[in-house]
Amino acid sequence: MSMVNEQVEQWGVFELRLEGPDQGNPYRDVPLQAAFRFGGREVKTAGFYDGSGIYRIRFMPDRQGEWRFETSSAVPELDGFSGSFVCTPPSAGNHGPVRVMDEYRFAHEDGTVFHPFGTTCYAWIHLNQGMQEKTVQTLADNSFNKLRMCVFPKHYAFNSEEPDSFPFARREDGGFDHTRFDPAFFAKLESRILDLQKLGIEADLILFHPYDKGHWGFDRMDAEVDDFYLSYVLARLSAYRNVWWSLANEYDFMEEKKPADWDRLFRIVQEEDPYGHPRSIHNGTRMYDHGSVRFYDHAKPWVTHLSVQHWDVTLPPIWRRDYHKPIVIDECCYEGNLPQRWGNITAEEMTRRFWESVVRGAYCTHGETYTHPENEIWWAKGGRLYGQSPERIAFLKSILEEAPAGYKPIPGIYDVPTIGLEGEYYLQYFGIHRPSYREIPLPEDAEFTAEIIDTWEMTVTKLDHTLRGRSRLQLPDQLYTAVRIQRVN
Repeated sequence: MSMVNEQVEQWGVFELRLEGPDQGNPYRDVPLQAAFRFGGREVKTAGFYDGSGIYRIRFMPDRQGEWRFETSSAVPELDGFSGSFVCTPPSAGNHGPVRVMDEYRFAHEDGTVFHPFGTTCYAWIHLNQGMQEKTVQTLADNSFNKLRMCVFPKHYAFNSEEPDSFPFARREDGGFDHTRFDPAFFAKLESRILDLQKLGIEADLILFHPYDKGHWGFDRMDAEVDDFYLSYVLARLSAYRNVWWSLANEYDFMEEKKPADWDRLFRIVQEEDPYGHPRSIHNGTRMYDHGSVRFYDHAKPWVTHLSVQHWDVTLPPIWRRDYHKPIVIDECCYEGNLPQRWGNITAEEMTRRFWESVVRGAYCTHGETYTHPENEIWWAKGGRLYGQSPERIAFLKSILEEAPAGYKPIPGIYDVPTIGLEGEYYLQYFGIHRPSYREIPLPEDAEFTAEIIDTWEMTVTKLDHTLRGRSRLQLPDQLYTAVRIQRVN
């Protein structure tokens, strides 16, 4: 059995569809994998059962040219299927999957720097079709490039609707069969991942979470079921270039799981994802010993970056000292007006927290929680955005995208957080401080331009003279001011 010469773009998805047995339980009992070869390189990837006697193997090629493959299975109908396809150059906007670039930054596989400016819509794929489409349109109209979202549904504040499908198949008694999956659910999830991909948005998939309250029981499955579910998700979704793995949201609130369980789950993701997508885990903010939150040990080799929940966005230098990995503060509270403390900061404060994160060499993630008559709240369900921070976050994103490659925090400027390149570029943010002037120590042998940035009004005012050596810079004596200084010769 063979097939030849299909064309797939670099970092696209080659999919092999096979027909096989549908008796018994193929999800559990029919092993399937394929080896893909390019020159002397070999990548093995698992296949999966997609219902109705259909099996699929997905593969993301990362080299241009001819790839050859061959399947292996204990089932004769699925074993020994071989062939080839041609990997063509990537299309416009396709930069490949995101990788860790250094301890501060991320980059796509083609070298394009990736600055994660994300938002949060936990349960949007579990809503009706109209709400999902509204969410996609809202994302298209904004500049967010990463979306935090759950695989399992949530039964939580402002979100108690019953989804139309679930990862696991339902039994006749209404419970769930943890040995079978629902292909309709995964087809929906995959279509939304592709919608995000078309918009240039990374899908930060939350694999487990505690927001079940015993309603469905997905938060308290045993280790065997957890592992079975995780392997199936990895086989189906790893080939999509815009996938990230978040092992859990508020992992420490899932008290049934111990540290060894999270280690085991991380290792499964690391070993069964052939493409090395970003991997992290998100903490809660319950106070433990010494008044601190409980981080997972991000120094472990299977963690690629920090996904942090913390309201104090001035702490990244401490976390980086401990872990030396990129930091994304994926929850710093939300712009909105809910009664809960985490859901009622102002747009000004959300914008400030983004800037404070960035000038400390980290990133931040947005969320919105304004009350709504039908509880259509962005953070939970998607839909529409009503707040004022998204356009200001987009403004900051544009500022950062103009920064030179290789920038990093400059700790020698101790009293105002600064990123840049010594002697070349400086971006400083004063936040809640409002100086009327600033003494700027610059090299004597070069000239610099200076710009005053109003981060709320989104204006950039360039000084009409250049700076050299120690210079006195007049400032507007107002909140949320930033300064950008760049060498001109």
